[in-house]
Amino acid sequence: MFEELTVYENIEYFCSLYMKDRKKVKDLTEDAISFVSLEDFKNFYPQKLSGGLLRRLNIACGIAHRPKLIILDEPTVAVDPQSRNKILKGIQKLNEQGATIIYTTHYIEEAEQICNNIAIIDKGNVVALGTKKTLTDSINMGETIVVEAQINHALINELKSSGKYRSIEYFDNVLKVKAKKENNSFIGLIDFLQQNNVAFHKIYFDMPTLNDVFLEITGKELR
Repeated sequence: MFEELTVYENIEYFCSLYMKDRKKVKDLTEDAISFVSLEDFKNFYPQKLSGGLLRRLNIACGIAHRPKLIILDEPTVAVDPQSRNKILKGIQKLNEQGATIIYTTHYIEEAEQICNNIAIIDKGNVVALGTKKTLTDSINMGETIVVEAQINHALINELKSSGKYRSIEYFDNVLKVKAKKENNSFIGLIDFLQQNNVAFHKIYFDMPTLNDVFLEITGKELR
């Protein structure tokens, strides 16, 4: 950003680097402002903007001239939830309009939400590559089952000794079971609880995530 230029002037300047038609530059500048919802701030100077608004301004300056390839390096770091949601929706819209987006992030849920093809990188090396489905299908982990119930430790030990599950944790009346792949663990666990007269308040499961993929491949949580 140029601190001496307003939001509008910054976007207009960067757009004008790529085209000389003044009317087209004006139209594209207005479109970019609308795209990142900065209409109420276009006469503000950058030092008056929050971190989230500055991120939006940065994106507007980069996309105003409608590039075919956009590289975004952690654009949502240290921004408020509203700006983060606006940025992610904007990135998806840019892709729908035909732009190719290369997006780097440490927030695994963002990659799951917006990316068509995903590369997982550890220590500078690509350790996995594919769609979310192909990556999660490639590991030996099934669903994670969570049960809210009072369960005695004898039953917890029985579950652990059965060998049917990858891992079992029980703390503060919450049972967390990581299942093995293709083991129909969810139904089996419900049957086990019912057979032992365990009344559960809530039970649900989540399918493997990209964080699970990273954990299985590298042996550590995503940093």
